Amino acid sequence: MNRIRSGIAITYTLRRDRPGLIAGVPLFAIRVSQPLSPPLSTFRMKSTRPWRAIIVALFASSLAAKVNGPERKVENNVIISERDPKVRIWLPESVQYVGADRWVLYGIADCELHAFVEADKQQNVQQLYWIQFEGYLPSKPDLHHQYNSPRHAMIGGLDFYVDTWTNTRDRKPEAGSDVEHIKALIRAHGYKMPAGMMYVRFVHLLDEQKRKELMVIYGENLAPTGFTPADLKKGGRAYDQWPVIEKSLLERAEKKIAIEEAANP
Repeated sequence: MNRIRSGIAITYTLRRDRPGLIAGVPLFAIRVSQPLSPPLSTFRMKSTRPWRAIIVALFASSLAAKVNGPERKVENNVIISERDPKVRIWLPESVQYVGADRWVLYGIADCELHAFVEADKQQNVQQLYWIQFEGYLPSKPDLHHQYNSPRHAMIGGLDFYVDTWTNTRDRKPEAGSDVEHIKALIRAHGYKMPAGMMYVRFVHLLDEQKRKELMVIYGENLAPTGFTPADLKKGGRAYDQWPVIEKSLLERAEKKIAIEEAANP
């Protein structure tokens, strides 16, 4: 991003890459373009405070977006959430807990995800369970979640938006996205994703403001179907088979995931 101050071209960039974090605080790279007028020595003498104000303001905004570590508890195959929403989520006893991550998603939302898998002895993932708690930061009061899927499902008395898709392992995730985070988490624990996956996503919005959500994604290795993501996409050789495959995927997901909304004391 460029700004012009007193004839000086200033470029500052917010770095969202994880290696550039110090205790969870984004770093800012600032570059001053030449030529400078007045001379650099004069600028430094007369503009120390404005420069400090800019840097302090940017650093303070980054601190405001800092979040703590994951707060939901995991007991074997159960996730216990005490807030937003207050629920218990049961998964099959055969799942293996991979771990959790929490960060500020794109600088606008507090995001906490938990990953579980069912994998073979070589740690090849066959099923993925991705549970995510997300809410926009108070500093972003105008933001609201927007989902337009016409399909819904009731799980544990909660209404969820439903959508499905297929994807390839080689598709590069968007930098800083939740997809990038969960792939990194799975890879860091030695698990390997299959060449193709099919997914169903359930999203529950907590209130009318639509600022907080519970997202549950269930994914399966696509290989047992005999098809690839390209085969099942519109125009693919097996596109007409997708409705049947999708229906079975959705039915399995709803059987494998149980949610109980806990009563407030």
